Amino acid sequence: MSDAGKKGPKATDKAPKGGGNPAEKAKAEAKADKKAKKGADKAAGTQISVGEAARDPNYIPRFKKRFNEVIKPALMAEFGYTNPLQVPKISKIVLNIGAGEGSQDTKKMQAAQNDLTAIAGQKAVITKAKKAISTFKITAGRPVGVKVTLRQDRMYEFLDRLITMALPRVRDFRGLNGKSFDGRGNFAMGLKEHIVFVEIDYDKTETVWGMDIIINTTAKTDAEAKALLKGFQFPFTN
Repeated sequence: MSDAGKKGPKATDKAPKGGGNPAEKAKAEAKADKKAKKGADKAAGTQISVGEAARDPNYIPRFKKRFNEVIKPALMAEFGYTNPLQVPKISKIVLNIGAGEGSQDTKKMQAAQNDLTAIAGQKAVITKAKKAISTFKITAGRPVGVKVTLRQDRMYEFLDRLITMALPRVRDFRGLNGKSFDGRGNFAMGLKEHIVFVEIDYDKTETVWGMDIIINTTAKTDAEAKALLKGFQFPFTN
């Protein structure tokens, strides 16, 4: 076939890369940079949302490390344990907000649930009344509060924030009652205002809730449990 018979390039064929209008080229580069930045921001946001442990597989909560390296040896020496497995430890922490007034207002109940979820770092569940109480206008099955149970790393992280950040922010704080044990090694305490936690924005909070904090341990006696919590720097007054 002669050269004249050969088909030339179609009019719709794209121009080679690097050519074309300089303004369009700059616009395309800016668009690509914006897309790349958006992808990087999204990846960074994902890292932050999944927590410290996801970024570093060797991450150990500060209070968990303190228990293993400081508290456990001290308790073995104080109580004469011969086996490390005998040393009492914290098994779980239960947080509870009694939102009775929220039983008549679903928005308040939802707000209490959101606040406790932010404080605990774990989704709180709504608790419901088991029986009717006419004095408080409560019927069986009606939402009356929210709670969350923390274990393992989240438990130690909450304990760290409670001792180092939340309690120092309590107004007129004079320490914790060292007699608030149940005789089986479990400790209970209450906070009048949940806004002492830094996770709660006071300016955006419509209702200030009281909070119950129950710390369950494997200790057989209150003396052992108290010594355990003292190791975590609980500020007992007696």
